[in-house]
Amino acid sequence: MTDPGMVHVVGAGVSGLAAALALVREGRRVTLHEGAPVAGGRARALPDGTDNGTHALLGANRAALRFLERIGAREGWVEPEPAGLPVLDLESHVARRVALSPLGWGDARKRPEGVTLGSLLALLRLALPGADRSVAQAFAAHPVLLRALVEPLTVAALNTPVQEASARLLGAVLRRLGGRGAARLLVARNGLGPDLVAPALATLACHGAWLRCGERLRGLVQGGGRVQALEFAEMTLPIGPADAVVLALPPWEVARLLPGIPVPRRHAPILNVHFTRVAEGPIRFIGLLGGLAQWVLVRPDGISVTVSAADAEVALTDAEAAARIWPEVREAALRFGLPGDWPVTPPPARAVRERRATPRHGLNPPAAPPRQPLPNLALAGDWTLASLPATLEAAVRSGEAAAAALARAPRQPVAA
Repeated sequence: MTDPGMVHVVGAGVSGLAAALALVREGRRVTLHEGAPVAGGRARALPDGTDNGTHALLGANRAALRFLERIGAREGWVEPEPAGLPVLDLESHVARRVALSPLGWGDARKRPEGVTLGSLLALLRLALPGADRSVAQAFAAHPVLLRALVEPLTVAALNTPVQEASARLLGAVLRRLGGRGAARLLVARNGLGPDLVAPALATLACHGAWLRCGERLRGLVQGGGRVQALEFAEMTLPIGPADAVVLALPPWEVARLLPGIPVPRRHAPILNVHFTRVAEGPIRFIGLLGGLAQWVLVRPDGISVTVSAADAEVALTDAEAAARIWPEVREAALRFGLPGDWPVTPPPARAVRERRATPRHGLNPPAAPPRQPLPNLALAGDWTLASLPATLEAAVRSGEAAAAALARAPRQPVAA
């Protein structure tokens, strides 16, 4: 008979959770190992339940949405702005709604500024093969559309300034937004903790998966071209002939454990500022141009603001960040008629700094790592996909790809 063995998924972020779910659905036994006190990785909620950042999905993120369906969490994700994304230009003080999909630009009221025949052709050229260049170079002749639409999308999706961001990779993102419903913006009603991580863990537990938290993987013991054991602080865990390993870890951890594997060496930070504000009202999502804040997520229990590609901004203190961002949030709230009081004085705030939030998605990225560097070991993580930026979608796809790689690997027969 063939022993299905145990698959040890190291890293319980979104990619690890996706890999574990795919594996248990194939009948494999799974143990999740997480070095942090709780699961979730960069998507996990903070100790008080607040998300570490402002996370959103688009209708084009089919793998992530399929994952939510499989864990019974899809209903927890809502569309806060079905009529188009509210956008406030903090320099001109013009407030309008913008359709994210070109299919909605037939309505001039929802068309981004700078849409001309020439700028549309520039967008279409992103889909064509050819030498890569920066986004800023690709739209140098169309500065209005660059500022109004292309730069915000680049910074949100690639977390890289347009002066260095890859136009080719942005093209891969934009191509996915062309279909009907692909540009629908979705956010977690209560946050990623309750609306993604918790239901994923509950589903895995129903399939018999185990979760071990608070113990970082120290090293891999290799022999005979395979992983023989996992070294943790308190124990060395043997990997049997039928067992396998998924490393769903950040690139610097994989580089430590598997020297020689190509990984991104340059990363970009994200600054998130969370304001304490309890007020009744619907969930709202607003984009800002020309200021420090870029995206504002308003929930009844608080306000979260994201600053991506925040190379300089991560140095701001909590008080400095709140003092600069709150007037921008307040103006947006008043212009779009959000209910409740919006005082001049900022409410209590806390900044969360992700200094290595994603790889820098510039030109000439490092080669993607092999999905299966050893017969019984596969890699997962948003950074392992060369075709997509490091997002929730890429994390889910990479986890499923790691599970599929192990499913294709021949299993060693074990005597009954």
